[in-house]
Amino acid sequence: MPTLVLSDIHGSAYACKMALSYLEKFRSDRIFLLGDLLYHGPRNPLPGGHDPQGVAELLGPLKGIITAVRGNCDAEVDQMVLGFPCLADFAEIEEGGLKIFLSHGHLYDPYLFSHYKADVYFSGHTHIFTVETNVDGVYCLNPGSTSLPKGGNPPTFGLYEPAAPGHTARFSVHHLETGSELAAIEIVK
Repeated sequence: MPTLVLSDIHGSAYACKMALSYLEKFRSDRIFLLGDLLYHGPRNPLPGGHDPQGVAELLGPLKGIITAVRGNCDAEVDQMVLGFPCLADFAEIEEGGLKIFLSHGHLYDPYLFSHYKADVYFSGHTHIFTVETNVDGVYCLNPGSTSLPKGGNPPTFGLYEPAAPGHTARFSVHHLETGSELAAIEIVK
């Protein structure tokens, strides 16, 4: 089943609620949270619908399907209100013959991180969606930001579809407001 991939919510309950509405639409059974969940950071403006407590209330009941990593704007106090682990610098998952690495991207740059042998690297941090491979052939996938997109992009989220028998895995980026697909890549090992 597909995985909803979110990054850089930055405390926007409005954006979080909108992104979570796609769980049912895409029949997603898990969520990857790539950091910067509650706090907007000193360099960013307050995002629309800023309500960190509201974000915590939206995500809390989903703790059983969430894998989260810490972003540069996340802190220990966030762990107290979220109710699921969110302070790991990275997470590793192996499935369907793929080694998947999750990180916010501020500590482990996907383009400089060739010493770790992953097939797929999910990151956020830049607020700009990316669907490409690096020089080592690692898939570098960034869902962009749900609340504070940069580079002229709209607010976005990602959808990771693990390989089903006879098929390859797939990652796509979607417009937060319309759900329309903006970019996609087949993940071939």
